[in-house]
Amino acid sequence: MAEKMTDAQWREFVSHGTRTAKLSTVRADGSPHVTPIWFLLDGDEVVFNTGKDSVKGRNILRDGRIALCVDDDRPPYSFVVLRGRARVSEDLDEIRHWATRIGARYMGEERAEEFGARNGVPGELLVRVTVDRVLAEMDVAD
Repeated sequence: MAEKMTDAQWREFVSHGTRTAKLSTVRADGSPHVTPIWFLLDGDEVVFNTGKDSVKGRNILRDGRIALCVDDDRPPYSFVVLRGRARVSEDLDEIRHWATRIGARYMGEERAEEFGARNGVPGELLVRVTVDRVLAEMDVAD
């Protein structure tokens, strides 16, 4: 039987290892766009970066409503869905700082600077999403 996660449990779950999030943004025609992303949790905010001219970047700049899903695809299955509103920064120092930290999570400390340099450039956005709604369940198949 599925069990709701506590605040501490969902935060640990989304921050565990290299789990990616599936980011949903709203296209201009109102339809959803979903893509996997690398991210970090920073207090009550999800932080990630993306290209300003990417589909998700353009969608976020036009309509900041987003949803993210992080899941464990192994039995007994667990998932967290986070909803909120995104805001963006084009401050290169801030983008590079977070791109380096995100790179460390997903590629390891030894490659963090490489990813920070690659993703901390003009044309990139730093996206912060204040989480205002959480749906988090564990052991869905039990």
